[in-house]
Amino acid sequence: MRQLPFQYAFRNLGRSRVRLLASLLGSTLVVMLILASGGFVRGMQRTLTQDQPLNNNIMILGTGSEEGVERSQIDASVAGIAGASIPGIKEAAGVLFVSPEIHAALPIRMNETDQDDYPSVMRGVREQALLVHPEVEIIEGRFPRQGMDELMVGQLAATRLGVEEEQLRLGSTVHFDDRDWTIVGRFSAPNTVMNAEIWIPVTDLQIATNRESSLSCVILTLDSGTFADADLFAKSRLDLEISAMRETEYYASIASFYGPIRVMILITAALIASGGILGGLNTMYAAFAARVREVGMLQSLGYTRSAIIINLTEESVFASACGALIGAALGFGFLNGLAVRFSMGAFAITIDAPVLLIGILGGLCIGLIGAIPPAIRCLRLPIPQALKSH
Repeated sequence: MRQLPFQYAFRNLGRSRVRLLASLLGSTLVVMLILASGGFVRGMQRTLTQDQPLNNNIMILGTGSEEGVERSQIDASVAGIAGASIPGIKEAAGVLFVSPEIHAALPIRMNETDQDDYPSVMRGVREQALLVHPEVEIIEGRFPRQGMDELMVGQLAATRLGVEEEQLRLGSTVHFDDRDWTIVGRFSAPNTVMNAEIWIPVTDLQIATNRESSLSCVILTLDSGTFADADLFAKSRLDLEISAMRETEYYASIASFYGPIRVMILITAALIASGGILGGLNTMYAAFAARVREVGMLQSLGYTRSAIIINLTEESVFASACGALIGAALGFGFLNGLAVRFSMGAFAITIDAPVLLIGILGGLCIGLIGAIPPAIRCLRLPIPQALKSH
């Protein structure tokens, strides 16, 4: 079978600048849409799954509060009892990796005269939290001191609050519990819910939330111990009314709760992408309708219909590939890392290699699907009729 040279398809792209621009724009927009939706789902999934490969953290919560640590209440003595009772807890320089914590959602204000409440996610911690959560890195300032009305904020805390980043700089204050609190540190915890939290000394948060003798949970890191050891401790201490679960399992259950949202986003993206493909079909139909005589001439020169379809498909796919690369570059440059707010905090849109690959393949599909049907339709005309068309 005689094949039309690729140069023929390439040169045809410049014959109609409007058609070329429409093909590039359609492919670019569809690819950016795919990247936005895929990056949204990917960012939410990575934030909620907490899938660090060496995560040996165990959460000790109140019985019946396994689906929401904010509702959990356990006695403040559980941290010391668990550290002394569970074998195989990780230790460094004589310090056990045991972190008593309070998780609370509290409204705050930027200053005392501010009338607007901003929903914040707070975590009361001690210095041991930095051992239990090694993904947390203080990037500015220092850890807040107990009893000094100090706190530190995550990189995405401003997004969670819905305020400007400048309002949470070092040295600025926020107002809650009828007093001002000074921001003395900023930390980073990529791909975790902690990245949008406000950290405050656990004793100070106990006082602010009127829970002086209780905690939300105790998180500990195992070394030689196993989950069975922690589970046995929780089940044997009926007086404490506690249960143990792996931290990864806790966040996996939270992620499953948001599963319908992710599905809805993907379905919406698919519907809009389908609209883009249909628009591409219309563009190709209009473009090929004006080239019926050209197609008839190619057949009269001895080129088979299959060879013509391949050449027209090459032309369409090449234009779509260029648009897909433009869309991938724009999407990665403007969408990757963009912060998005949701009920548990905030996360960053993550456009990694799999998302990029799906986006580019989507752009190529537009060229492939958009070329074949109109090409077949044009080739159905008999050669004499095609040569007489205008």
